[in-house]
Amino acid sequence: MENVLEVKNIEKYYGNKSNLTKAIDNISFNVRNGEFVGIMGASGSGKTTLLNCISTIDRATAGHIIINGEDITKLKGNKLNKFRREELGFIFQDFNLLDTLTAYENIALALTIQKVNAHEIDKRVKEIAEKLEISEIMNKYPYQVSGGQKQRIASARAIITNPKIVLADEPTGALDSKSARQLLGTFEYLNQKLNATILMVTHDAFTASYAHRIIFIKDGKIFNELVKGNDTRKQFFEKIIEVQTLLGGDLNDVI
Repeated sequence: MENVLEVKNIEKYYGNKSNLTKAIDNISFNVRNGEFVGIMGASGSGKTTLLNCISTIDRATAGHIIINGEDITKLKGNKLNKFRREELGFIFQDFNLLDTLTAYENIALALTIQKVNAHEIDKRVKEIAEKLEISEIMNKYPYQVSGGQKQRIASARAIITNPKIVLADEPTGALDSKSARQLLGTFEYLNQKLNATILMVTHDAFTASYAHRIIFIKDGKIFNELVKGNDTRKQFFEKIIEVQTLLGGDLNDVI
């Protein structure tokens, strides 16, 4: 399978010469088309900074990030905005839905910005809503639906533009256990049935156990990597816990 994402020798510094912090220290890895990859690490490990650089929210100090053959570290201004809009999907912990828009309008917004015609928008929104089992709430506003339903709306919005990669930042962090399981089922559906490539930062070993592969970050470097392979999710979960123990710190605060 071809690589959708190539991270090459990424470094990220904060501060000035008198007080310089190296948040990411020469990290390299690839994500293949259709893969579901998790990123984990202790608080302050640099994994959120890494995701921010990949998502174009932040800019790497050195190195290259290549998504679908495009080196995003070289993009600026309108070209960067266009790339972010067309090639990346985002799922955030706090949903980032617009309260003044219905679920339908929230999902359709990304296509409206891309100037897709109204008939095509309607067709695609209804298709994704049916697949994620949220058709019955399309006319409701975010404050009228549950947390789990909000995340499925956010998932639909992220995938509606057929992005090359979906970037998820602590997607289950604000959900109760039932809603979290429903969302992770949605992620499995997006990945296995719709062939979505997903890169997810999570603090939670159970959430991470749904991924195919976990990259562990410590002190701005890759500490370890686990591949699910033929393991059951329970077996993979237990291996994740073992690596978290090696990483040190409070297991309830591994993010």
